[in-house]
Amino acid sequence: MSASTAAVSRTSVYNTPAFWERLWRTGGVQSLLCFIIGYIIYGHQPQGGASSDALAAFYNGGRTQILISAIFYGFAVLNLMWFAAAIRSTLATAGQDGWGAAATVSSAAIGGIFLLLITIVAGLAYSIAGSGNQTLTSGLNDLVWAGVVLSSFPRAMLIMAAAFGLWRARLISNALFAAGVAAVVLVLMGGTTWLSDGFWTPYGVYSRLISPAVGVAWGLVVSWVLLTRGPATRDAW
Repeated sequence: MSASTAAVSRTSVYNTPAFWERLWRTGGVQSLLCFIIGYIIYGHQPQGGASSDALAAFYNGGRTQILISAIFYGFAVLNLMWFAAAIRSTLATAGQDGWGAAATVSSAAIGGIFLLLITIVAGLAYSIAGSGNQTLTSGLNDLVWAGVVLSSFPRAMLIMAAAFGLWRARLISNALFAAGVAAVVLVLMGGTTWLSDGFWTPYGVYSRLISPAVGVAWGLVVSWVLLTRGPATRDAW
């Protein structure tokens, strides 16, 4: 390698910490976009206790769409964990290492649960549903809905870590902090949606739409804060 080539390599924008810092601080937006695209492609999963015809129509008839959506969901999880790493490095720079560690742990838990759920639905669409074992298909379908409900707890922890950490670092106002606390409570309530019928079921409007929408809104707020108010963490990247 010539001296000029080496110089260009060293000064490339991709070699600068600022590039990676900004990239992962936008990881939340990237994750949300992938989740939304995946959700649209995925369609509406049959509710718990659905008939064999409904399960076959969804997992067999929508096999291609489900497998494509699994790719977008996978990228969503990937970007979510990088976003949590950006939150951690920002909070560590501000002296809030404990809250940063909480963001890391909670994002790992969310990623683990979501990857498990993605694996289950992809497996159902790929071959399990087509095997004719309706009992297994129905049980796994119900398990996915239960996983969505229980994911409320690590999701709330991630929101809490960001809200308290950024507030303690004086990067958000008291009003935004209060909004973050409200988001924690609303998402935690999603972990109680165990009724068998109506609004408060695992597949009801609250668990399926309202609770995730709260998380999406807070994710956008945190992304905005990191991009506009977050201190430089050049050494971290």
